[in-house]
Amino acid sequence: MKSIIEKALVALLALFILYPVTGYSQDGVRTIEVSGLDNMRYDKEIIEAQPGEELRIVFTTESDMPPQAMQHNLVIMTLEADADDFAMASMMSPDTDYIAPDRDDEYIARTEMIPGGETSEITFTVPEETGDYTYICTFPGHYMGGMMGTLQVRE
Repeated sequence: MKSIIEKALVALLALFILYPVTGYSQDGVRTIEVSGLDNMRYDKEIIEAQPGEELRIVFTTESDMPPQAMQHNLVIMTLEADADDFAMASMMSPDTDYIAPDRDDEYIARTEMIPGGETSEITFTVPEETGDYTYICTFPGHYMGGMMGTLQVRE
């Protein structure tokens, strides 16, 4: 008969196999969870990544406010993009989730615009070029209110 310690060790080992400690899923993609909050901030303002890495962002809006007043998305800009200009142009595009339709070349990846309690997921390949990539929320006024973060791509 196995001792309690042996049973606990087996259970712990099973947890490590089912839920990797490294943040990598079974498909080898590292997953980062980010939330958009009512104070127009992301709960993670820095995401670190390696060039060429596959990255999954699971994005959730945490809010009890009505969607007309509070929704969020997460848009990772290219290094060359002007985030101020992109956000201003996108504010005028409610029919396309507040993403300026003619500016797809200015971002790397984006989630859907989602209200409180909803989640949107994106998987993308991190750019090979190292640097600091800004990510923003394009809901009107949020970026200008400070809702931004940085994807730091480092070797």
